[in-house]
Amino acid sequence: MTDVQIGYSGIALLLVLIALRVPIGVSLITVSFGGIWLLVGERAAWGTLGVVPYEFAASWQLSSIPMFLLMGFFCFHAGLTKGLFDAARVWLARLPGGLAVAAVFGSAGFAAVTGSSIACAAAMGRIAVPEMMRHRYDPGFATGTVAAAGTIGALIPPSILLILYGIIAQVPISQMFLGGTVAGLITALSYVAVIMIRAKIDPTLAPQVHEKIGWRERFSALGETWPVILLILGVFGGLFSGIFSATEAGAVGAALAMVISMLKGSLNFKAVKDALVETLLTSAALFIIAIGASMLSRFMAFSGAGDQFAVLVGGLGADPVVLLIGIACIYLVLGMFLEPIGAMLLTLPIFLPIIGAADINLIWFGVLLAKFLEVGMITPPIGLNVFVIKSVVGDLVSTGAIFRGILWFLVADVVVVGLLITFPELVLALPRMMQ
Repeated sequence: MTDVQIGYSGIALLLVLIALRVPIGVSLITVSFGGIWLLVGERAAWGTLGVVPYEFAASWQLSSIPMFLLMGFFCFHAGLTKGLFDAARVWLARLPGGLAVAAVFGSAGFAAVTGSSIACAAAMGRIAVPEMMRHRYDPGFATGTVAAAGTIGALIPPSILLILYGIIAQVPISQMFLGGTVAGLITALSYVAVIMIRAKIDPTLAPQVHEKIGWRERFSALGETWPVILLILGVFGGLFSGIFSATEAGAVGAALAMVISMLKGSLNFKAVKDALVETLLTSAALFIIAIGASMLSRFMAFSGAGDQFAVLVGGLGADPVVLLIGIACIYLVLGMFLEPIGAMLLTLPIFLPIIGAADINLIWFGVLLAKFLEVGMITPPIGLNVFVIKSVVGDLVSTGAIFRGILWFLVADVVVVGLLITFPELVLALPRMMQ
């Protein structure tokens, strides 16, 4: 068996292990270790296993991930995000599908302090779905809206997906954040358009809310959003003005979230403990997967399979748009079965050389990649965000009804992806202003 054949066999074995539900981090490390052993010997395999985890974890930029996670968990457990949906509700409730529109904007605000689509969907599912059901919204429409809106969390900063991609692809994280912000806002507006059009065509999906809301109540609700607004202004204002770097922004955000929680009087021992424990568990899981992906890159380099695949694709003379559509299809399938970070880290060692050979802008591709993965999170038959919402609502809404509620949002996602591919400047204009 040649070195390249060993490389391809390793990829096939990796897919088999993942299909058998072996944890993706364990699968990556096991296959990479075994493949390197076969290619260059036992000593090199053990050396790689000893060196790669340290080299990867010692990266200063990686410190931003646990810090941004800690910021999000502080906000969640201290209740700093509770006012987001209420404020959006009182201002937007009279629009067609107003409560669903409020859920989308509430999710966008929540995404700005968590960076996780699953956390975003879970939190807004507990807040927004009961409110919509109380106003007799169609159950599938209500739950489908929140499941789709949760995907905004992977695009709006501080997206953990964009941070990891920036570190691996070696592109500025602050520029990734700017490109992701535009893509996230376009996605949110497309979802709002879907909601309002469907509510206009079929008012039974989202009955008009006739609740009388005075201006005093509206401005009072806006006042409850001050913790998140202050946090966003403090973290991203300092980041984009150059006061501190993207790496330092996570630590600033975590410290600021703790101070705001103390000022609000919502920080207690249980909130601190839960935030720290969840940060440690999530960070450990992410790092194990990322270390496995780093070892896979070494394995692909030793075998030559990755380079050969890149040359093969380049030899086909495929148009970059055709190449992106093919990659999008792969990520949509992976997104049905894997959580986004695992799917991204599994494939980047293979796709980055191909993207480089095709001379595709890495910032643009990174934002598209995050979008591809998040579409997979709501794609049947195993859209993870759908099952997150199902776990929140229990037996009140069937899984099939949630998937039916998702379908029109998938159409909106296809339109958004088409726009981002056709007009790259939508993503690249702001990052280029920072250069």
